[in-house]
Formats: sequence, C-alpha cells, structure tokens
Amino acid sequence: MEITEFASSWCYDPDRPEFSAYPTLLDKAGLPDLEESLKSIGEYQRRLWANRRQAVLVIIHGPDTSGKDSLIRTLATWADPAGFHAWSFSRPQGEEVRHDFLWRVVPYLPAAGQMVTFNRSHHEAVIAERVWPVHAPESYNWTSRYRAIRGFERHLASEGTVLLKVWLNLSEDEHRKRLLKRLDKPRKRWKFDRSDIDGWVRRKDYQACAVEALAQTHTQEAPWFMVPGDNKPAARAVVAALLAEQLKRLAPDYPGEHPDVLEEYRQLLARHGVS
Repeated sequence: MEITEFASSWCYDPDRPEFSAYPTLLDKAGLPDLEESLKSIGEYQRRLWANRRQAVLVIIHGPDTSGKDSLIRTLATWADPAGFHAWSFSRPQGEEVRHDFLWRVVPYLPAAGQMVTFNRSHHEAVIAERVWPVHAPESYNWTSRYRAIRGFERHLASEGTVLLKVWLNLSEDEHRKRLLKRLDKPRKRWKFDRSDIDGWVRRKDYQACAVEALAQTHTQEAPWFMVPGDNKPAARAVVAALLAEQLKRLAPDYPGEHPDVLEEYRQLLARHGVS
C-alpha cells in the first residue's frame, strides 16, 4: 500500500506500540472535508468497478462502541452497491470453529473491481480469541497465527488487493459513556449484549492483546492506521480521506472506449430510431 503524506500522519509506528502513545481525541477542524472525501470515494470506487483490475479491502477494528458500524455506513454514502459490500465478523461458531481461523473470511474477500469493508476480521483470531478462546487455550499457537496473517495479507496484496487497516483508538472514559448511552437510549439498547459487559470488565486484557496483534501484523503491504475514536465525525473524516486517496491512486480513469463498437452501436440505434 502506498503511504502518502496525509496517510503517514496516521500510520502506526512500530517504535510506539502502546495505544497510549496515540491520541484518542481529535478536533475535526483542519481535517479534509468529509463530504468531499465521500464524493471522491463514490466516483473513484465506480472507476475501480469499471476497470475490474484491483480490489480494496477496508478492515475496521476497535473496542465495542468505537463507531465501526456508523463509520462503514458513512463510507458507503456514495458507493455504487454493485461493487461494494460490507461484512461483520463476531465470535466464531459452528462450522467456523471446525476450520482454520482464516477460512471464514475468504468467501467475503473482494473480487477484482470491488471495495469491501470488514467490521472486525481475521485479526479477531489474535485479539478477542486470546481473551475469550473458542478452543482449549493450550491448543493455540499465537506466533503461528501472526505469521499466517502476515503471509495471508502479503498474498492478497501481491494479487492486487489494497488493504486499509484501521484501529479506532477509544479512551476508557468515552468507552464507558457510550456503553451507558446504549443502556439509556431505546434505539441503541438492542445492541447491548452480555459480551459488552465482558468486554468492559476485561478491557485491559483486550487492549493488551490488541497492542501485540498490531505490532505483529503491521507490514509494508498491509499497514495499520491509528485513528482517534473519541470524536466520531473526526474519525470519519480521517478514514474517508485515507480511503479516497487510495481509490484515486488505483483507478484514476475509466477504461478506454472502443470507437468501432461505439460507432456500430450508434448506427444500430439510428436505424431503429423513433420517428
């Protein structure tokens, strides 16, 4: 993935692995205009779809209530649904548990020309599963999983998929406030689950596993971007601008036309014109 000047401002730094080294709050002032970025996403995502050469996979991670769903809805504002899909991954269950941990995401990867967003992803296998195992704890080999993720993402990049991996960095105080809001507002209460309680109680464990996971899976081909999550509009502006930059780089133009085909089509329509 190409790291532009703007992207470098948000790129994860292996020399600063702790999340506390990155801000959680950001003022929207001075950031790229969100609406302009969304319009660019819509235009260049259509060009990506028209060219059918490369693909884009946007991976959004962060603790519960960090704004992953609303961010994905925002990114999709101007997207052409023919070439855009969004998928969410929760705790592995059923058939998923009986396969290797990468198996469940493979069917949802973007084809050439598509833009796909993941709300959580295969990275949960080295974050959430460390806190809430789905297998016997002694059966896990975390080093092997990290290596598999790096190899998997390197393979995707070599085959033409650009990966944009975002961590929404949410402060503990804002996390608590948003969980309370879910309890207090009927339109948000349906989202509340017992896992939210477990997630809050074991927040520090989850954060520690995430810190290690990002350090182990940040690569040149698939870097992580640390985006402050306490201010949702600001987070959306940053991620939309990051995505717009990558799409514009991948699909600057529509495919070239075929003059002979166009001329034949014009003549055909002229012969069957309505008088």
